[in-house]
Amino acid sequence: MSQTKYIFVTGGVTSSLGKGIIAASLAKLLQARGYRTTIQKLDPYINVDPGTLNPYEHGECYVTDDGAETDLDLGHYERFLNVRTSQANNVTTGRIYQSVIEKERKGEFLGKTVQVVPHITNEIKERIQILGKSGDYDIVITEIGGTVGDIESLPYIEAVRQLLWELGDNNGIVVHLTLVPFLSAAGELKTKPTQHSVKTLMESGIKADILVCRTEHQISEDIKRKLALFCNVRKEAVIQSIDASTIYDVPVLMQEEGLDKVALEKLALPNDVEPELGQWNQFLEKHKNPKHKVVIGLIGKYVELQDSYKSILESFIHAGAANEVKVEVRSIHSAHLSASNIDKKLIGLDGLLVAPGFGERGIEGKILAVRYARENDVPFLGICLGMQMAVIEFARNVLGLTDANSTEMSPNTPNPVISLMEEQKLVTDMGGTMRLGAWDCQLADGSLVHEVYGTTDIAERHRHRFEFNNVYKEQMEEAGLKATGFNPKTGLVEVIEIPSHPWFIGVQYHPEYRSTVANPHPLFVGFVKAVLAQKQQQTNASLA
Repeated sequence: MSQTKYIFVTGGVTSSLGKGIIAASLAKLLQARGYRTTIQKLDPYINVDPGTLNPYEHGECYVTDDGAETDLDLGHYERFLNVRTSQANNVTTGRIYQSVIEKERKGEFLGKTVQVVPHITNEIKERIQILGKSGDYDIVITEIGGTVGDIESLPYIEAVRQLLWELGDNNGIVVHLTLVPFLSAAGELKTKPTQHSVKTLMESGIKADILVCRTEHQISEDIKRKLALFCNVRKEAVIQSIDASTIYDVPVLMQEEGLDKVALEKLALPNDVEPELGQWNQFLEKHKNPKHKVVIGLIGKYVELQDSYKSILESFIHAGAANEVKVEVRSIHSAHLSASNIDKKLIGLDGLLVAPGFGERGIEGKILAVRYARENDVPFLGICLGMQMAVIEFARNVLGLTDANSTEMSPNTPNPVISLMEEQKLVTDMGGTMRLGAWDCQLADGSLVHEVYGTTDIAERHRHRFEFNNVYKEQMEEAGLKATGFNPKTGLVEVIEIPSHPWFIGVQYHPEYRSTVANPHPLFVGFVKAVLAQKQQQTNASLA
């Protein structure tokens, strides 16, 4: 019998059904029953990691403590479980083939013909079991990216088939997420797409143990019986996943459907301890019943796709619940901001967040937004590029260095207040070469950011190539912009703030990557709290 149990989550019919949310919800329920649980994502694309993918195409690139650039689903895993992920939690086809080819070049296959089976599938199986063999987990959930039937997914499906056979009975199961669409013309739910999806899975040698059916309407007992009969699963293993008002409802809905109970039965594990979801339910109660509302503008370059800033949006949900506030995020494309429309575009906002990004497009709009926040006492948070834009804005409009810029946008600027990090100057490859992962930061005593964190020593995740140019530090501090966070080893400026402003902080790192339901990030909590306080103060002043 295997010491670690494995659950594989596959998808059928269509993409974007929410395999990541179902995997995270099941993991949350198992964790709440006392099982040590983790999740990993296997992605079928040939990129080595999402670090070089366009946010419009793939959504945000999530970063782990150990510096892995990963799929955004790992953010869901961390937010739900409050457990850190790592390099081992995300594997792509590119990485699999890269590893196999490197082994072939070293002669490790002793002249054998290198093939998809067994070499690629063996590599996949090894990667799947890394976390399981660590001894840290009772259950490893593996989400297979893409849709069953995709050419790209075939090696993964075959690897899962082999591994289920090798693990033996009760040590591995397959959860198949599918769609039961509602045809309005016929006025009924249709099971045929699910039947075909399960058939395609079975043609690959894999039987679904549990069906999770995405639906917009309640699935009747008759339909569950029909699906059970035609898809060769037990009726209690046909789980309804109806559209929810928030992704954070899904664990509760899955518990009501008995997903965790059925999974444990099939894995021959005890299920007599009910999940402890007290803290989770408290969060949901606050999230759904806010006492106040604030509107925060998110100034970004990729706002057309919400997933581009997924972790930021989720961090606002966590911080909103912590403050019992509904945070309405209004996305504003920085390229659409100009000196002539800035007042009109930003009117009615209670706070401003200038988001991360790369490249020259939309930069001047971000700088205008920073200036608006600084001059109008609007609470401000700048993240990564947002912090850098705050530095440039201050240099131009307070120090009078009108040509100040970042060498990323203007390599020959006479005032490079933001410049390329020294260790980046010889880097030519794009993938995985930025400053990545968790780095220490020391906060200045008595600073606003120190007050927000409640400590002077923190570690936060980074993803950048350019930095605050310390040549300008003294000049800026004399004019009122303070550097209040530093890397203790390199002296790099990590945090800037303006003490004369009601709440103005820029950070070089990405705090959104560390926010979870159980531990909302203090920067977001403090920002939302300040936005609410400022709004209430202004309301009281207007009534007086």
